[in-house]
Amino acid sequence: MENGETFHCNDSGDGGGGSNVVEIYPLSRYFFGSKDAIPDKDDCLADRIQRMKANYAARGMRTCVHGILLVELFQHPHVLLLQVRNSFFKLPGGRLRSGESDVEGLKRKLSRKLSSEENGTNDDWQIDELIGMWWRSDFETLRFPYLPPNLRRPKECTKLFLVKLPMTRHFIVPRNLKLLAVPLCQLHDNSETYGPIISGIPQLLSKFSFNIIQD
Repeated sequence: MENGETFHCNDSGDGGGGSNVVEIYPLSRYFFGSKDAIPDKDDCLADRIQRMKANYAARGMRTCVHGILLVELFQHPHVLLLQVRNSFFKLPGGRLRSGESDVEGLKRKLSRKLSSEENGTNDDWQIDELIGMWWRSDFETLRFPYLPPNLRRPKECTKLFLVKLPMTRHFIVPRNLKLLAVPLCQLHDNSETYGPIISGIPQLLSKFSFNIIQD
C-alpha cells in the first residue's frame, strides 16, 4: 500500500480543492534505456541562428513547447533535464510543426526524446497546465519571461508545460543525450549553469504543493 508525504509552500491554502497539488514518484520507479542518436542540426551557434532566420522567413514566428517532468530523489523534487554534448542543459521538447497543437506537438517531442514511440500517437503522456511563457525579440537575444509592449514581431515563443508522470515508466533516450535528475534547489537562481528558463522553474512551481508518493 502506498502513502504520500505532502510538502506545502505555506499554510494559507488556495481553496482549489487540491488542484495545486502535484504527485511525484521516486526516481527508483523509473527505468532507463537508450536508442539511436538524434543527428545534430547545427555545428555551432552561428549555424543555429542562420537556420532560425531561414525558418522565420518561410514560416513566421517559431513556437517551442517543453515539458517539466518531476521525480523524487532524497525526499526532494527533481526535474528531468537533457544534457547535450556534456555541456549545456535543456528541457525535453522542441519546435511545433505548422498547424500542430501545443499538446500534440509536446507529446511528439517527448516521445522522440524520451520514448521508443517516435511520434507520440500511441504514447500516454499526460500534459498538464501551461505554467510559463518566454519570448525572443530577435534571433541573437535572450528570451524574456513576458512579451515586451514594443515587440510587434517576436521571433520565438517558448511555452513550458507541467507533465504528470505515471508511477512507473521506461525512458528511452538518444545515445547522444543524457537524462539527468536535477534538484530544484540546484536550479534556483543558477542561470549561469542552466540558463534563465530552467533556473526560473522553481519560481514557476512555487504555487504547487508536492505530494511525494512512497512505496
